[in-house]
Amino acid sequence: MSPLTLILLYLLALNLLTLALFWWDKRCAIERRWRIPESTLLTLCLIGGSLGAKTGQGIFRHKTRKEPFRTSLNAIAVLHIGFLGALVLPEFRASVMNILTEATSYVLGLAASLIAAA
Repeated sequence: MSPLTLILLYLLALNLLTLALFWWDKRCAIERRWRIPESTLLTLCLIGGSLGAKTGQGIFRHKTRKEPFRTSLNAIAVLHIGFLGALVLPEFRASVMNILTEATSYVLGLAASLIAAA
C-alpha cells in the first residue's frame, strides 16, 4: 500500500471519528451527561480531523459560540488548509513524499521485525 493511500485512509477514519465525537458530545450536552473534553476534540482536530470537526460543528450546531474553542478550531483549520496548499508546490510536495515514504518503510520494517521476533 502506498504512503499516500495510508494517509488518505488515516484522514478518512480520523475525520469520521471526529464527526462522530461531535455528534456524541452534542447528545451529551442536550441530555446533561458527561462530556468529551475540549482538549480531546481539539487534539483530534490538530492531528488531522479538522474537516470532520468543522462539519460536525456546522451540522450539529455544536460549539459554534464557545470561545476559545471556536478560535482554536478555526486556527487549526487554517493551518491544515495552508499545509494542503503548500503541497501544491512541487519542491515541498517532493520533500513531504520523501519523508512519508521513509516513515512508512521504517514503520513497516519495524512491524515485520516484531512479527518475526514473536
